[in-house]
Amino acid sequence: MASIGRAVHNLVQSGPLWKEASASGNLKVLSSLLGPAYRGLVLEGARGRGFTHMPAAHQAHFDWGYLRDHPALARLYEAAKTSQWNATTDLDWKTDVDPGHPTRRLVPDEFHPVFGTPHWDALSGPERTAQLHAVLAWVLSQFLHGEQGALFAACQVTEAVPWLDAKLYGSSQVVDEGRHVEVFHAYLTEKLQKLYQVNDNLFTIIDALMTDGRWDVKFLGMQVLIEGLALGALRQMTAEPLLRQLLTYVITDEARHVHFGVLSLQEAATGLSAAEHREREDWAFQVSLLMRNRFLAHEFYEEYWAHAMTRKAWDALVLRSAFMKLFRQTMFKRVVPNLKRIGLLSPRIRPRYEALGLLAFEHLPAAPELTATDLLQQ
Repeated sequence: MASIGRAVHNLVQSGPLWKEASASGNLKVLSSLLGPAYRGLVLEGARGRGFTHMPAAHQAHFDWGYLRDHPALARLYEAAKTSQWNATTDLDWKTDVDPGHPTRRLVPDEFHPVFGTPHWDALSGPERTAQLHAVLAWVLSQFLHGEQGALFAACQVTEAVPWLDAKLYGSSQVVDEGRHVEVFHAYLTEKLQKLYQVNDNLFTIIDALMTDGRWDVKFLGMQVLIEGLALGALRQMTAEPLLRQLLTYVITDEARHVHFGVLSLQEAATGLSAAEHREREDWAFQVSLLMRNRFLAHEFYEEYWAHAMTRKAWDALVLRSAFMKLFRQTMFKRVVPNLKRIGLLSPRIRPRYEALGLLAFEHLPAAPELTATDLLQQ
């Protein structure tokens, strides 16, 4: 837990985010995120700790009628049953992962946040290789932590969602998320041999999801926002065959998860009041800001660059970098169309997304159901 001095410092550092978050003026949204933001961004609730306890406030919904009346969800469940894969036998774990391999590079130079700046030019060849290895480990570590959040959220949603077809599909997602935790942890610890702690912004999102009692908000945060992450961007950039194969399998699963979220939220939205609808819109935007900021890579910065520049200077550099631009575009070109499809991109909220340059993605396809074959052809 952060000391008082450190907590005050963190409060000052996170000032811009608090200002952005308060712009909506939606007090219910601010109150729902205030506790998670304080625990994550100010108190650094996961730093230096082996575990965190988060109270769950949702209700479990038992369906004694077992009515199967959601055919789209039933089809998704059938697809999930035939698309299971075994992380132990379906991936070639004998693959040698060498950060310095000349033709099977983990990531290109452009993947580094300071690429193209005098800071990059000053690095030696071995320093560049070591830092590219580290920044990839940082990115995959955050994917791992997000997958653990997805695992727990999938368990909660399976309990709480009111439709049996959704519960059956949710059971398959729990298996998927457990497998994703397995493969990312194995790759990080066995191949890269480097694991970073959870980013404070991601911790805040997970805290907010775990402690919110509304099942549709859990769906919105996990299925549409976190599951819409930029794994595809990384898959396109790496030449390392095991990582490409791993990401292909994971992305295929997550395409189904996003579709599950969109189908469920479209139906849930029909029962929301106008005030509840506005609250979900504002909540999604605030979490989108946290999602953007999670890619600032502060843990990597603290290890390699804190001696060379302030965190404010680092943030400004990363926000302009090709690294951040690629991840931001890849993530939001999936998130924004899905928000539009479920009705959370109204004229009231649109200017806030437009100010971030995100409305350019709204006309792209929503919730694609990708197969492994589709991905291999990209």
